[in-house]
Amino acid sequence: MLKRPREVAIKVAESLFAAEEAIDAALARTAELNSKMVTARTDASLSALVGQDAFEVSASAFAALARARSDIVETHKRLNEAKIQIGLRTMAVGDELPKPPMPTGDAHHLQAVA
Repeated sequence: MLKRPREVAIKVAESLFAAEEAIDAALARTAELNSKMVTARTDASLSALVGQDAFEVSASAFAALARARSDIVETHKRLNEAKIQIGLRTMAVGDELPKPPMPTGDAHHLQAVA
């Protein structure tokens, strides 16, 4: 039995899931911040020029987090391939629910827009 590789795979998977969750939480919080900055300016009847530089930097942070999410998803895919390479093909780690099917064809990735 591959007890040691299995134990190691579980530890790596737990770290991966924690990283995915943290990035998603950061994305949600940054989106909330961006939204609140826009509505705060409107609610205060301020010029669009007020806080524009802060909004641009926050929007850039959101785009960076979106790229980080893309990278962690790619890491997940590659770790799944590594799991198969070490003979743990049938091992499932994580949620009790089955994984959704992988997208096929031309899947479009998130892109930052100006």
